[in-house]
Amino acid sequence: MKVTKLVLALAMTVGLCGMAQAKEGGDQYPNGGESWMAGAVPPPGDYFINYSGYYTGKLRDGDGNRVSGAKVDAWFNAFRYLNVSNYQILGGNWGWHVIAPLVHQRIEMGGASGTETNLGDITVSPFILSWHSGNWHWVTALDIMAPTGKYYSGDPLRSIGAGYWSFEPVFAFTYLNEDGWEASAKFMYNMKTSNNRFRPFENGPKMTYSSGDEFHVDWLVGKHFGPWAAGVSGYYLQQTTADKLDGQAISSAMGPWSEGRKGRVFAFGPSVNYSAKNGMQFIAQWQHETMVENRFGGDKFWLKFAMPL
Repeated sequence: MKVTKLVLALAMTVGLCGMAQAKEGGDQYPNGGESWMAGAVPPPGDYFINYSGYYTGKLRDGDGNRVSGAKVDAWFNAFRYLNVSNYQILGGNWGWHVIAPLVHQRIEMGGASGTETNLGDITVSPFILSWHSGNWHWVTALDIMAPTGKYYSGDPLRSIGAGYWSFEPVFAFTYLNEDGWEASAKFMYNMKTSNNRFRPFENGPKMTYSSGDEFHVDWLVGKHFGPWAAGVSGYYLQQTTADKLDGQAISSAMGPWSEGRKGRVFAFGPSVNYSAKNGMQFIAQWQHETMVENRFGGDKFWLKFAMPL
């Protein structure tokens, strides 16, 4: 492949957005970010949550084969403010949150490379409802991802933002029994608007690129031992609709990113949690990606800290 063709392929395949989750089409949610007590929103009050970590991966085509010379490394840190009110709707507490990520990334593609440090795409949810009943906890929400991250049209090696808005309904639950066993999952469906500023290469013609919708879920199964807990966490993502360029689905004529360039990934790995008496929570986890198609695949390392304000 010539460099210009590699850049076109990368432009159709990578967007490091949100917390630098590297994947095709510029996903703005960092898969695997929620694990322990994912469906258990805390009591009314104000909370600060910090997510930080490192991701490294290599590009995979539609057959799951590695694309030579395509690699990403990214450090990320996201600041989240959560407010849970006493006001109830349908018996659930209403709340809202905002997440602002900072990203440092390096992308290599066919001999070319780019490094960028900047603000990523900000997430806001004006509508969070949470319930609790015995061993069960659950929550519904609507996340809105805004294209606040820097987006360089025609230069995906430097772009951190996705270049489009997206809207994501959310449902999460947590089951925690008296013996300390926990099962948590967060289900999401991401619906993206089109990017009307897309260029296949620098100074190229403007085109409209529409990334496909995606179903994805974060999950965890683990055991609590006093203030400590240990288990396995991960995520699964399946793109449900085709990527489109100027209204036409990406086809096999464009190479290994065929069949609408639908992405897929399954990840899993160990997770450890410590909950202090003052309400602070510390989580460390590693997630390894498998079954990867049409996206970067690799390893993600997380540190998460939460505290009441």
